[in-house]
Amino acid sequence: MQVPFLDLKTQYKQIKSEIDEAIAEVLESTSFILGKPVQEFESEFARMHNVKHCVGLSSGTDGNHITLWALGIGPGDEVIVPVNTFIATAWGATLCGAKPVFVDCHPESYNIDPEKVENAITARTKAIVAVHLYGQPADMDPLKEIAERHKIYLVEDAAQAHLSEYKGQKVGGLGVAASFSFYPGKNLGAYGEAGAVTTNDDELAEKFRMIRDHGSVKKYTHVLFGHNYRMESIQGAVLKVKLKYLEKWTEERRRVASKYKELLSDLEEIKLPTEMPYARHVYHLFVIQVDSRSDRRQETRDKLQKFLNENGIGTGLHYPIPLHLQPCFKDLGYKKGDFPVAEQLAESGLSLPIYPELTDEQIGYVVEKIHEFFRGRC
Repeated sequence: MQVPFLDLKTQYKQIKSEIDEAIAEVLESTSFILGKPVQEFESEFARMHNVKHCVGLSSGTDGNHITLWALGIGPGDEVIVPVNTFIATAWGATLCGAKPVFVDCHPESYNIDPEKVENAITARTKAIVAVHLYGQPADMDPLKEIAERHKIYLVEDAAQAHLSEYKGQKVGGLGVAASFSFYPGKNLGAYGEAGAVTTNDDELAEKFRMIRDHGSVKKYTHVLFGHNYRMESIQGAVLKVKLKYLEKWTEERRRVASKYKELLSDLEEIKLPTEMPYARHVYHLFVIQVDSRSDRRQETRDKLQKFLNENGIGTGLHYPIPLHLQPCFKDLGYKKGDFPVAEQLAESGLSLPIYPELTDEQIGYVVEKIHEFFRGRC
């Protein structure tokens, strides 16, 4: 049996007629940048996340950048970033000329640990970036308290967390602004690069709209320094179609996660992901830790990954090198051992296939092969 890590083709076939019609309408209109499809998607995405504004962009990375750019963050400033995240989170700071200051993750949620944030704040700190990693929201209340007390911005990186909830409230409006990614493999994925930012701040939303379009309010009138971060019409049209199915797909992801947890709960060699009591996890990724307490955890993880791949099961590593150990950040002066929780996760974490179209038969096969691997080690 083959179980790919991601199966975009099956999803496309289920909604093919709607997608093809939406794309054909854009081609017929010959209006390929922003326009009606993007506006309609922005309106519906904002409504679903209970925020006033959604501004469509060309990628989630652009969302990280434009959020801090519009807040006035620049050279000499510091931005607190979780060390356990995709590198695009840190680009938000570096592209503004600011310095990312890394903080370790919580051992259960894998998100930024609020208890470690306080010690990272200096007189130069201007913002905290709360990443809702793997589809689970960060613990926002203590982060809000810290941000308000120090008079700094709290922003969200919700690239992996569409429709995720914190204490019953959707992500996207929990900080001053939030960035989203619609990279094809995301829970809500475009058919190319796309992203967005959301906010309840009218003035900030207007800045986002100007910056994404060369700082202009109308053609050839440039009020601010800006960039070309506009969403393409085809991506807006695709996302608008797919948005109708997002809640259903989210529930299917949660079903798959629940099944994995039920069928893998007897394996002591595996630590399963924890859904925190304040969270509605949307399971963009299902990350297990393999032999997390063993000194040989990376060796065991890599052997399990190889075994699964040889048996037709796709897997992923998210993320094998924490940000503080990335070569591009060597000048920041961090070293191995500075962030032990993230480093352990990097050595032991393995992402299993999870997507709405995954069948019970496929789930059973993945679980069977994981059990077979550990039986073979006894």
